[in-house]
Formats: sequence, C-alpha cells, structure tokens
Amino acid sequence: MGTKAAEALDVSYDGLPTYLHANHSVYMEVDGATYYLTDVNDRYWRVQDTSQKNEKGHYVDCSELVPTISEFLELPFAGGESIKDVFDRATFYASEKAE
Repeated sequence: MGTKAAEALDVSYDGLPTYLHANHSVYMEVDGATYYLTDVNDRYWRVQDTSQKNEKGHYVDCSELVPTISEFLELPFAGGESIKDVFDRATFYASEKAE
C-alpha cells in the first residue's frame, strides 16, 4: 500500500480502468471518507477502508474481491454504493510508493 498523493488526479470515469491497470491502486475520497482501490497480485480488485487497519497494519477490506475492473467499478462497498455510483462526487489521488 502506498501513501496518498497531495494533488488530486484528473481522471475520467472512462479513464479509470486504464489508470488502475497501469498503476494497480488509487485513493478515492468521497462523502468524508477515504478508500483505497487496489488489486491483489494483479488478479482481483477490492475497496479498502483507510480508517481501519488489521493486525498486520493493512487497510481493512470493505468490498468483495472480484476478478475484473468492470465488475469492480459496479461492486457495492461501504454504504451500498459502487465506484460508478459515487464517481461524480469523488476525488481521486495517486498512490505513491516509497523509493
């Protein structure tokens, strides 16, 4: 898991799948919460709640795992809405990896 970049990304809904394929993760702020959208070994996708961490210090999953980005974007997570549902009111930030 990386750290949230300071500057917001300029990404469209149609451009989000390409961004995720290339970068494997992104932070999303919506309705006062921050989520980490990420893949699992480039095979499955999930939404994680950044306000909670497990015993290993990783963010807690708040969605099911799905194998494709198209399924992922329409998968309900916390609050029962999908990324597609909240996209217009969300702000996205790059996930920066430590060098």
